[in-house]
Amino acid sequence: MDTHIEINLRRQRLTLHRNGSPVFACAISSSFVGTGSKPNSNRTPLGNFVIAEKIGAGAPLGSVFRSRQITGALADPHSPDDQITTRILWLDGVDPENANTRSRYIYLHGTNHEDQLGLPTSHGCIRLTNTMMADLFALVETGTSLDIAP
Repeated sequence: MDTHIEINLRRQRLTLHRNGSPVFACAISSSFVGTGSKPNSNRTPLGNFVIAEKIGAGAPLGSVFRSRQITGALADPHSPDDQITTRILWLDGVDPENANTRSRYIYLHGTNHEDQLGLPTSHGCIRLTNTMMADLFALVETGTSLDIAP
């Protein structure tokens, strides 16, 4: 089965395709400072990627992760921190210009700021609601291809 994720930053939208047909879509939030692959830039990289690692299977919705480890805390929507919650899909860039994506720790992940989805407000990662993140996590495998377009 051919599975591919497309992320459109202009629309702040993620679409999962199976065999060429859309089967899942949701609002996202990308970087508040725009796009790019420079280390420590807080920018969302563009291009072609694969899901290198899936982290958090079975964790309760809203679980907070730090350094890819579950902390035992739940998401705090009032915290100014950009919390990584529910699940993590760790990306690996396959283009020369985004080959550093994995070492930049760029993920798709749940967020404590679900009210900001649809707007570019993240620190470089792609944020989803916690429910949508859990659903997407269940639908993809490591090696799934992903494209991030402006």
